[in-house]
Amino acid sequence: MSRFSAAPLALALFFSANVLAQHDPMRPAVPFDQEPKTAPLVNAENNDRKRTRSYAMQPPTIPHKTDNYQIDKYANKCMDCHARTRAADTQATPISITHYMDRDGNFLADVSARRYFCEQCHVVQMDAKPAVVNRFRDVDSLVRAKSKPAAKK
Repeated sequence: MSRFSAAPLALALFFSANVLAQHDPMRPAVPFDQEPKTAPLVNAENNDRKRTRSYAMQPPTIPHKTDNYQIDKYANKCMDCHARTRAADTQATPISITHYMDRDGNFLADVSARRYFCEQCHVVQMDAKPAVVNRFRDVDSLVRAKSKPAAKK
């Protein structure tokens, strides 16, 4: 008679089959052991229209394409238009004064190294559906909803 029972093996096979049958919400209807079909890329909007921000201190989105912009330790293409010294000539929105401050709040002559790589915080606007469903509501809609009188029953 075998010293090993078949029960643990059957149990392990049962649970591994169930795990493989599950799926990740970011990979709709695709089991873990299969590669999902990649969603098509969405083109960046290029209409130079500023979007309303959804929450306080949200970095503004970029209202134009930034394809092939050089942003590395040698150059930052964004500064060609958005540097405070260039904004009047280009009519671009100048970067915030906070981008010229170090972490201790001291003002600098040039952009802080902490704020140099723009796409760490700012993203190009795209007309794309969210990858996952969410119930996010901006603060203004929450305030408006609270200030309305409750409906009478």
